[in-house]
Amino acid sequence: MRRPYTTLMSLVLMTSTLLVGQLPSILPVKERTLSNGMRVLIVERNDEPTISVGWIARVGSVNEKPGITGLAHLFEHMMFKGSKTIGTKDIKKDLELNDLQDKLRAKIREEESYLRARQIRGDIADMSDPKNRSEKHQEMLVEFEKLVKAQQELIIKDEFSKVYAEAGGTGLNAFTSNDVTCYIQTIPSNKLELWAWMESDRLYNPVFREFYKERDVVFEERRLRTESTPTGKFAELFESMVWEAHPYHWPVIGWASDLDSITREQALDFFKTYYAPNNLTAVLVGNVNAADAIPMLEKYFGRIPRNPNGVPEVVTLEPKQIAEKRMIADAETTPSVEIAWKAVSTGHKDIYALDLLSSVLNGRSGRLYKTIVLDKKIATNVRAEGDNRKYGGVFTISGTVSGDYKPEDVEQAIYLEIEKIKSNGITGQELEKVKNQIQADSFRRQENNFFLMIQLAQADAITGYKEFLDSPSKYQKVTLKEIQQVAEKYLTKENRNVAIYNRKASSKPEDPELAAFPDQMRAMIKSQLNSIAKIVDVPQLKTMLGQMEAQAAQLPPQMKGAFDYLKKKLEAQIDVLSKKEKK
Repeated sequence: MRRPYTTLMSLVLMTSTLLVGQLPSILPVKERTLSNGMRVLIVERNDEPTISVGWIARVGSVNEKPGITGLAHLFEHMMFKGSKTIGTKDIKKDLELNDLQDKLRAKIREEESYLRARQIRGDIADMSDPKNRSEKHQEMLVEFEKLVKAQQELIIKDEFSKVYAEAGGTGLNAFTSNDVTCYIQTIPSNKLELWAWMESDRLYNPVFREFYKERDVVFEERRLRTESTPTGKFAELFESMVWEAHPYHWPVIGWASDLDSITREQALDFFKTYYAPNNLTAVLVGNVNAADAIPMLEKYFGRIPRNPNGVPEVVTLEPKQIAEKRMIADAETTPSVEIAWKAVSTGHKDIYALDLLSSVLNGRSGRLYKTIVLDKKIATNVRAEGDNRKYGGVFTISGTVSGDYKPEDVEQAIYLEIEKIKSNGITGQELEKVKNQIQADSFRRQENNFFLMIQLAQADAITGYKEFLDSPSKYQKVTLKEIQQVAEKYLTKENRNVAIYNRKASSKPEDPELAAFPDQMRAMIKSQLNSIAKIVDVPQLKTMLGQMEAQAAQLPPQMKGAFDYLKKKLEAQIDVLSKKEKK
């Protein structure tokens, strides 16, 4: 039920870094802490008869370790499987089948361990190749499938989502990042108690049914989004090259070999540690009265026991980079370059100057576009952006090549513009312009309760929401000298990581309209297009289109181009399939 919303959420979340800290400190946030340590933030508004609600766990891929990478994202899937109350016809038999699956998987892992050792020794090329399995191994896999099918007969499919839909809930979704996992939706204001019971129930009575089947679903998601896209695996490789020691080194979706071996026992341990109430924040924005809501939230969420040990601290610090790193890839894509300088975390004092610097460089009126695209005409687009996370960040500039120019030509042109800023700084007019833009956005972003709820949740989980509220004034205090200083400090040769993408000799030219999008957005669009192309059911596609259109109002303006492109392709797919059906 939630998957059609993935397209919209992918677009929305790409702008989260830019939007953190764009609300004025006068925003009336009411903060409470429940008896078990769960935090609650409430913004009371009476402009609509709805409440945008969500809760966020301070856990992401950064809290994993080798062997269980991808587990935080897998939980995002598992939390929609229901509880002991929701999602099953017979909870007793359901739990028995979970236990039988766990025991059988333990025996299967012994066979997998043997195959892994053979692959390491070079006796076999691929441990996942069925021809390398023993007869016993294959028999156990057949038996396991029988257990899965038996459990599926007990499952009330998508009951969790259906309950909300029947109650008038919209936008039910979730997302996982490097640092957080968040569960969100909008509900009628008179359904707050239903939400409190439903959400606390899946935290208090988790079942994680169909765990191994859902693990396979995530494995397929990885294949579609990463391994089947032109630059997906290269982007993953580049990220692992940028981060030398920190857990940001691995992808949020996890390494393929880890996804294939994670156990339900490991998942339960992870859940007990990171999904305890003293590691969560609930955020409510809309037609809600805090005086009435807090006792209700205490009644339902307060029954969940806290984790007395707290969560393990992320202690690995990324070492200072001392040499430039380069990656050169031949891919089925338009030639391009991506330069990522190590930068700072979201809460760092230099973040405001770096954000303003990226705004000065970015956009059609920014320095990079005017010089490299319009004047020199060596690129079709150039984009600067910060990827600021809880424990670190990067400052990235990427550009797509125009005509017969090479990625290295665009790369050198970017360096030239950076050196100008290091030598001469930026103008007062440029700085005032981007400050005014941020000030305007501070008020505009308040209009959408749903998006405000997401931003408050992320801010509270990473820096604390007060930093989020105070940051507009901090942007206004940034000086011309500070902009020049951060350019000199961070945008150095030894601190940069460069990815050069050359077009693979056998590849076809990319759609010019698609090529005009920034690299990260283009990769996301391609992933969505691959998913759309696999759907041949016209009613399903029309439902997906309708849900996208219903959520369009929540989309930031800078994402409209990508949204329109995806919508056009979806409509074209519907048209082609409809004509085939008529024949």
